[in-house]
This record gives sequence, structure tokens and C-alpha cells, in this order.
Amino acid sequence: MILSASRRTDIPALYGDWMMNRLRSGFVLSANPFNLRQVSRVPLSPAWVDMIVFWSKQPEPMLKHLDELDDMGYVYYFQYTLNGFGRDMEAGLGEVERRIDTFLALSERLGPPRVDWRFDPVLFCERYPMEEHLMRFERLACRLAPYTTRCIFSFADRYAHGPAWIQETTAADQTRFVEEMARIARPLNLALYTCCERQDFSSQGVNHASCIDRDKIERILGVPIRARKHAGQRADCGCIESVDIGAYDTCVHGCAYCYATHSLKLSQTRFAAHDPEAPSLIPLSENAKITDRPVKSDRRPALI
Repeated sequence: MILSASRRTDIPALYGDWMMNRLRSGFVLSANPFNLRQVSRVPLSPAWVDMIVFWSKQPEPMLKHLDELDDMGYVYYFQYTLNGFGRDMEAGLGEVERRIDTFLALSERLGPPRVDWRFDPVLFCERYPMEEHLMRFERLACRLAPYTTRCIFSFADRYAHGPAWIQETTAADQTRFVEEMARIARPLNLALYTCCERQDFSSQGVNHASCIDRDKIERILGVPIRARKHAGQRADCGCIESVDIGAYDTCVHGCAYCYATHSLKLSQTRFAAHDPEAPSLIPLSENAKITDRPVKSDRRPALI
């Protein structure tokens, strides 16, 4: 089983103590985000969890847990989002320089292949035009390139509860932007990948990414795995199947573009009431039905 922690919230930044308590306990209760009465009891033993994929914008609080994670036998890597927006876009995040320092420390601890840089999302608006994005990308790339093996980016999509000021980007604008990114990344030996983008940028040397990536996981584990495309993700997503244990409306970073936070007020309420000893990230519904989730190891024996 591949464990995702999490696309729905920033567990390393906000709920790391809870995560470690669940790993120590050997299970987690995870509610279906679209029907909170449906709850799965997910076993978390290293015998079942082949890989943990951490998603975070500020994973500094998780650094103190890495030795224990290793001692417990878990294998993991990080998807680290760092795009250099100001507090007007990411009100609850710390200073960019401190987050860069955390990125470097994490890479030095785990090695560059286990810390992917996400420059995501790319969104054009009056405050952040294309030139501003390119300036921030170049500044960050010069710092981060030696500490990662790839940079993953995507263009912001409009969605129902998202801000109206996010501008739709034309194919021509996207091509121009990617060409400039590639020009910056090339001398730094920084590989670029798109996330959930239909447009083909291979002529610029940019390939499609799988953030939960079969090849990457097999290289880290040293054995092949059983893997199939995650049917629950968007059509253009290349990720393999995983189990996500996060919950929507629990992140308090206050990012203006966030798809996972419908209500910052609700997120703040849930965060304030969070119990790190609880078996679930958020309180369960009174009429919740808990069922055991059948899981199996995705690892296959290495061929001799």
C-alpha cells in the first residue's frame, strides 16, 4: 500500500504528532471526504505500508520525527511545495528563506531523490504576472537545484469555490512560460515535469510527472511493485493508486488558491479542536460506519 499524507491537508506541517501517534498505534480511521459517515480502518504497519508520500509546504516540524520513522521501518519521500508567493497569497506560511533552509536540511538528510520540488501552482494575475513567476522560479531554482532531482509544476485551474481573479492561461502563454523555465533550468541540470497538464511540452524537454510515481518508488525500494493508475484522480493525473489519510478543510495556511480548503474558518476551528491522540484527523460522525479496509503489500519479490 502507498500511503498519501496528504493531498487534502499539510500533515507534516500541522499534524505530524498525530501522524506519528497513528503509526505507533498501527492504524488510522479515515473518513470518505464525500461521505463522512463512511470510515475506513486502515492498517499502518510497515508490513503493509510500502511507501509514505508526504506532501507539504512547511515540513520543518516533521524533521524531529525522521529518525523514529526510519527506526520503525517506514520508507518515504516528500513532495515539497515552494513557490515564493508572499503573505498576500499564503497568509499562514513562514518566511520563504526559512522554508528554503528546511528544504536543504531535508535533502541533506534524505538525499535529493527523496525530496521533489513543487513550483505549484503557476497562476497569472495582476499581482503575479508571468515575469514575476519567472523571477521567483529562477531565484528558487538557483538555490534548490543541487538538492533535488526534479521540479514539478502545473498551471492553476479554475474551480467552483476558487478565486475569480485567477486568469485562464492560453496555450501560447503556457508554451512561452515553459520555454523560459526550461532556459533557466537547463544550465542547472534541473529536470522539469508538469502535473496534470494535457498540453505536451516535450519539445521543451519537459515531461509529464507522476507525483506518486511507480518508477521513483521502485528505485527507492529496490524492488518492483504492483501498481495501477489511481482511478480517483483527474484524467490527466499519472499517479498510481494510494490511500490518502488527510481531510479537507483542516489546513490553516490560508493559501488564496487552495482547492482543499473551502472554508478557512472551518479549518481553523478544526485545527484548534484537533486531538493528536485521536484515531482520526477530525472527529467522526455520530452515525459513522467503520469498516476494515483490505490492504496488501504492493511489493513484488526482486527477480534474481
